[in-house]
Amino acid sequence: MIASMLNVERGVTALIGGGGKTTLLYTLAQELRNDGSVVLCTSTHIRIPEGYPLATGGTEDLRAALKAYGVICTGTPADGGKLTAPAISFEELAALADYVLVEADGSRGLPLKAHSPHEPVIPPNARNVILVVGADGFGRPVSEVCHRRERWAELAGIEIDEIVTPVAAARVILAEGLGDRVYVNKVESSADILAAKELASHLPCHVMAGSLHKGVFTCLR
Repeated sequence: MIASMLNVERGVTALIGGGGKTTLLYTLAQELRNDGSVVLCTSTHIRIPEGYPLATGGTEDLRAALKAYGVICTGTPADGGKLTAPAISFEELAALADYVLVEADGSRGLPLKAHSPHEPVIPPNARNVILVVGADGFGRPVSEVCHRRERWAELAGIEIDEIVTPVAAARVILAEGLGDRVYVNKVESSADILAAKELASHLPCHVMAGSLHKGVFTCLR
């Protein structure tokens, strides 16, 4: 189970970084529902999750929905079929549910991301912050695979037309210091796993790699 391999604790878990956060959100929800109640939400913007009941009211509305369904989504409806942050605080959500999974970042679907000063929006009571890195960004130009590409290149010490390497990605992660664990997604080949291992060798935190599509995962650090 990826939840146990990532050491996801009860309380609030924030997902940040590159593409794959939403899929990871759903995967964790399916696993964790066997261990308790789960709330899916965002501190920024997400599309309304399909397949999960949506509760947009206050505390009692959410309490009733959790009792009925076990896993729910909450937030404030916004334009374009999206949700913004919930009406109640993340502290209140943590008191209602065993697990609160928060998509706390946006990357426009790109594998890698650098952050502006106002990003990510990590809830103050988050017990886990999982930084997602897409292995499909390795070996391609910064300009093609990085959100906030100028900032990413600056932190990596390379130009935006240069190729993304695991060492460059590690420089960005270390410079930002945002996640307490890293998940490398879309590891589909032997070359991908070698790249993920090289990235892990330059990081001091817990690092996992795998494929959410295939349901195969491994601990690297």
